Amino acid sequence: MPHPPGPPGASRFQTTRWSIVLAAGRAESSAALEELCATYWRPIYGFIRRRGHASEQARDLTQGFFARFLERRDVGAVDPSRGRFRSYLLAAVKNFMANERERELALKRGGGVVPLSLSSGDDLLAIDPVDARTPEDDFERQWALAILRRGLDRLREEQAARGRGEIFERLKPVLAGERVEGGYAAVAEETGLTTIAVKVAAHRLKKRYGELLLEEVARTVDLPQEIEDEMQHLFRAL
Repeated sequence: MPHPPGPPGASRFQTTRWSIVLAAGRAESSAALEELCATYWRPIYGFIRRRGHASEQARDLTQGFFARFLERRDVGAVDPSRGRFRSYLLAAVKNFMANERERELALKRGGGVVPLSLSSGDDLLAIDPVDARTPEDDFERQWALAILRRGLDRLREEQAARGRGEIFERLKPVLAGERVEGGYAAVAEETGLTTIAVKVAAHRLKKRYGELLLEEVARTVDLPQEIEDEMQHLFRAL
């Protein structure tokens, strides 16, 4: 697991702070809406499962939450000055659960809204409750994993665009603090690089991953000075 980098400068995040959330509030921003749901459905599903709902019920409720969320353009009413989007979304799903009956959700499922493609069954099983964490604890953990996953996906896309997809996949374990299978020497032999070059590549990947994680966290907080605290919270949640 990478260590959270130091606090960035405020100006660096002026254009990325809350950008995905605010963009999702505009009717024409279908791509932003899709990204919003794809990124954050796991924390919502995990929270609902921890509230005691069976897997299929939790799936329906997650669908219903996002359908209502987007139908009402609730994201358009998001005010970044109110705090962190993580807290906002948790409060929204709690309110939804308190005011929506499962029978009504089943009737409305897919009504006028394209159902979300949540995930495969295997992914859902990976989120199912297996210990004594509270629903809130699981939401925080799945939120942290969503941020890590988003940063990793962006890094993978960047490397593939540069023709470095193969070495990225070989070196990916170092991003989680794990050893590369066979060590750097094996990667060097496979790729035709020197061992030093592989080590440099691994170092650069870790550095870039940290930068991308900072950017993803910055999108969900109000002020630049909150980024470091949110990064620390992310790693504690894991």
